[in-house]
Amino acid sequence: MAIFFTSLNSGSNGNCYYIGNETEAVLIDAGLSCKETERRMQRLGLSMKNVKAIFVSHEHIDHVRGLAGLADKYNMPVYVTAATQKGCYHLNASHAISFVAFVPVNVGSLSITAFPKLHDAVDAHSFIITCNEITVGVFTDIGKPCKNLIHYFKQCHAAFLEANYDTEMLANGHYPSFLKQRISGGVGHLSNAQALDVFVKHRPIFMSHLLLAHLSKDNNDVGLVQKIFEAVDKNICVKVASREKEMPVIILNNQLKISNTVILKRRKLLKNEMQLSLF
Repeated sequence: MAIFFTSLNSGSNGNCYYIGNETEAVLIDAGLSCKETERRMQRLGLSMKNVKAIFVSHEHIDHVRGLAGLADKYNMPVYVTAATQKGCYHLNASHAISFVAFVPVNVGSLSITAFPKLHDAVDAHSFIITCNEITVGVFTDIGKPCKNLIHYFKQCHAAFLEANYDTEMLANGHYPSFLKQRISGGVGHLSNAQALDVFVKHRPIFMSHLLLAHLSKDNNDVGLVQKIFEAVDKNICVKVASREKEMPVIILNNQLKISNTVILKRRKLLKNEMQLSLF
């Protein structure tokens, strides 16, 4: 059974990620309007009939803008912690189902596990989604890498990983000081350098796709980000999730194999990187 995943949008103007199989799927966050979510899914050939639930990472508007509309229109369950639910003011309580960190939630043949992350929201979480032994992670809005992020990143065949800002661009940019501090102060967002460190040190040998997510419009450069991450491992497909439109659907299946030659090359590369990091 294949797993399908895509970003419908990724950025401070709205976040919504689709992960599923041939018959069932979930949305991670609903930061686009109901109508725009439907429009983008239709262009990709995806059906809302397959979406069985929405999982909410935190209450910021770019993650919940379309939440109430989607839940009401499709009578859809929304998995959200009690603390986060209080910030989703228009969500009908009848749709809300609480989840517990580190405890998998089964939605059909999909298994979704949440874990706490460092972000300036009341009860923020990230997620991994597993189906038929394939795991996709959605790791955005993270102030700095923590042991939870590293633990779950190591399990992913594919991952959406935040690379929000270039350190120099943020420092030299037009944002006021308080906003720069909010972004880079440990409970805001991951920089390119922080995300790159996670990727270099902790990517598993079976990872096939890295989707760089939640890039800043003002403090990052798509070409720069693509280049520095692609240089790490030529065997991993690196793409940037757009903040303006949906990205093509990626399909992985349990027949996906990485040749022994590729595995040996990756092990050698990782060993060399670990040795270099000691000096």
